[in-house]
Amino acid sequence: MKSHATPRSKLPDVGTTIFTVIGQLAAEHDALNLSQGAPNFACDPRLVDAAVAAMRAGHNQYAPMTGLPALRAAVAHKFAHLTGTRYDVDDEVTIVASASQGLYAAISGLVHVGDEVIYFEPAFDSYAPIVRLQGATPVAIKLSPERGFRVDWDEVARCVSPRTRMIIINTPHNPSATVFSAEDLERLAALTRGTDIVVLSDEVYEHVVFDGGVHQSVARHAELAARSVIVSSFGKSYHVTGWRVGYCLAPAELTEEVRKIHQFMMFAADTPMQYALAEMLADEQTYLGLSAFYQHKRDLLAQALAGSRFDLLPSEGSFFMLARYGRISAQSDSDFVLRLIRDAKVATIPLSAFYSDGTDHGLIRLSFAKDDATLIEGARRLCAV
Repeated sequence: MKSHATPRSKLPDVGTTIFTVIGQLAAEHDALNLSQGAPNFACDPRLVDAAVAAMRAGHNQYAPMTGLPALRAAVAHKFAHLTGTRYDVDDEVTIVASASQGLYAAISGLVHVGDEVIYFEPAFDSYAPIVRLQGATPVAIKLSPERGFRVDWDEVARCVSPRTRMIIINTPHNPSATVFSAEDLERLAALTRGTDIVVLSDEVYEHVVFDGGVHQSVARHAELAARSVIVSSFGKSYHVTGWRVGYCLAPAELTEEVRKIHQFMMFAADTPMQYALAEMLADEQTYLGLSAFYQHKRDLLAQALAGSRFDLLPSEGSFFMLARYGRISAQSDSDFVLRLIRDAKVATIPLSAFYSDGTDHGLIRLSFAKDDATLIEGARRLCAV
């Protein structure tokens, strides 16, 4: 159907996300998909059973806008146990329809026309467009492989202006697989002290930290917790990315603004899934075992690629690792990814897709959120390149 209305795009330079594009190409070329951070293996059957039981019990209507009380209580208990920070179940915990929706609600509720929002690239691709939709300006600070993708806090301080309203952080970091240290939190606290800057902390990989490391949630730092919104994802923690359920934690005055947006976007997340997740959270091993689970997969993929011409960067957390391909090709990362899909039948993501200006470091992102057989076969194909 041809429209007779003239569209006026709010995001004229934004097209289809790289994840959709690569997924379609992978399907067209029958390529193994090592690109998307979505597991290709089953979740715990107890989770499915609990969701079905909730449906059969009649829990198929709207949940409370703020989320099922039992699930909010379980999230608050988890954070009190792991970080020592106690969030009020009624006023500071909100169940949202995915971490993506939580990010949108937080930015939309707290950022205004004319504000500036600092974030770090490479970055998840939704941050900057959401900021722009509020009439605000995203201020990208580039992280580089030469610095190990570490934040230069002196550079951040130079970028802070009277218009800075928010700083978005992401740890464990997608796509670089780095994690924040306690010192990073101290520097961030010092930088925002005495300001009205809000910290938006994307912590969707909170339970995937390797080699004995500790996830440095902003909830571990009392001063930061008092000015931060934490967004996380049950989908990432329970291998159910299609369920689209996440949560936001924040002081009551920030939560109030987030909820104002949330109620008009989704009103409430899916009810049966909330019942199932509340039941699973009662067993802390269902999430505390994730680091070991994914470390095995990281190590399996790394070992299988040991004989290849790829040079792997360290992966400290998340589902991802970066690989340098300079010993194979001088192509751009986008062209090299297309070559891998067509010739090697393996789909990956070019790191340049995570920079707003397409910065190319000659790196690709691999996801190891896959079953072992897929990782081994994917590595076999990559070793032949």
